[in-house]
Amino acid sequence: MEPEITEGSGRLAVIGGTFDPVHYGHLMIAEDVRLRLGLQRVLFMPAGEPPHKTSRIITPARDRYLMAVLATASNPHFQVSRREIDRPGISFTIDTVRELNEELGDDAPVYFVTGADSILEMDTWREPDAVLTEAQVVAVPRPGFDLALLEQTLGAERAARVTVVQSPAVDISSTLIRARITAGASARYLCPRPVLDYIHKTGLYRPNGRGGEPCAR
Repeated sequence: MEPEITEGSGRLAVIGGTFDPVHYGHLMIAEDVRLRLGLQRVLFMPAGEPPHKTSRIITPARDRYLMAVLATASNPHFQVSRREIDRPGISFTIDTVRELNEELGDDAPVYFVTGADSILEMDTWREPDAVLTEAQVVAVPRPGFDLALLEQTLGAERAARVTVVQSPAVDISSTLIRARITAGASARYLCPRPVLDYIHKTGLYRPNGRGGEPCAR
């Protein structure tokens, strides 16, 4: 069961995404942001129906949620939420931010963490200015995307409301991991071992789906 989020329960960072699968890059960013900003918790928020991932079939939410739980279990500062996967319809950041603000109260601001690729496309978000107003938006580097372009892309006013945390830009992606597993290559050192064991057990990302040949670990 997801731990209850209550008023006064501490400053919280939210990292959203499909987590298909979650990997070491996600975990490194979460821990770095938590320590640099002095936050009590980081909430991993697997998307239910992400608005920007319509070009491919997404792994079922249950699998993505369970992989995130397995990946974060060893860190007491990390939690995983079912909030977006249990909410009907497309997962919009502003809806999640508003729900969390209502539950946490004014004394515990929500920090929303996003990659350079996403922040540089802020105009495609639903109510981007409302997100900037109602959450503390934190941008982290992603390979191939230059956060130095933040002001040029968003404008000075929006850029001034974004906190940039220069975490290491780890060149790991869920796309790479899925491709390697589909090809029968090893994904070791890209994901935590419990996640790889889950992928192996369920047959995720294999060409013939569940019950396929074991993935190379």
